[in-house]
Amino acid sequence: MSETLRIERHGGVARIALARESVHNAFDAALIAELTVALAMAGADPDVRTVVLTGLGSTFSAGADLNWMRGMARAGEDENRNDALALARLMHTLNFLPKPTIARVNGSAYGGGVGLVACCDIAIGVVDAKFSLSEARLGLVPAVISPYVVAAIGARQARRYFTSAEVFDAAEARRIGLLHDCVAREALDDTIDRLVHFLGKCGPVAQDEAKRLALRMAGITAEGASAIDAANADLIARLRVSPEGQEGLGAFLDKRPPAWARSGGEA
Repeated sequence: MSETLRIERHGGVARIALARESVHNAFDAALIAELTVALAMAGADPDVRTVVLTGLGSTFSAGADLNWMRGMARAGEDENRNDALALARLMHTLNFLPKPTIARVNGSAYGGGVGLVACCDIAIGVVDAKFSLSEARLGLVPAVISPYVVAAIGARQARRYFTSAEVFDAAEARRIGLLHDCVAREALDDTIDRLVHFLGKCGPVAQDEAKRLALRMAGITAEGASAIDAANADLIARLRVSPEGQEGLGAFLDKRPPAWARSGGEA
């Protein structure tokens, strides 16, 4: 029985919901581990045809949990690397799952939550959802999720949103390719059901091969992604223990502006 997820089966559909509603479905070590296992089990189950990933409540995922971030700030580089590798395994598992995946984006997604959306084959969001790759405000970068986000939105858009950390809406998420569509909240489930209907008409082996084909034509392979994951885990671990990363994390936890924000930055 998972403490961080709600998992339901309806025919060939495995619906996995992030179930930390009180903290807006933020990531911690337990959620990352349990979601990785749940996805791997769904991927290996021959009776599962489609995986739908969503969140409970009004938020898809707020990114990193506050207590998890507090632990990052206190930890050394090796521990931070191991934390980053665990998140990388989650993203890798979702991205290369041998079944069609749908992100049912029931609300806003920040940081790693954006990574989950980017890793799914199809992403449908509600019109009032907000998104942000907010790491730069903490003196960090979205290292672990970067390969999947760049694959979804392209390098040009990633350069903007990685460096500005600005919030953007569902219409912009659709325009840049993070969402395939954005719909009214009351239409979300009907839209997901329609997609599940069409996915169910296709051969499961063909779908697995088609997914790998699309990734391969884009130059993305599981083996190559593993090497990138390791390098990106090294990068984020180094930045978290750097003076700027420590200042950014400390400022966030203390609810104050970081030193670089206090020093100016107005155009």
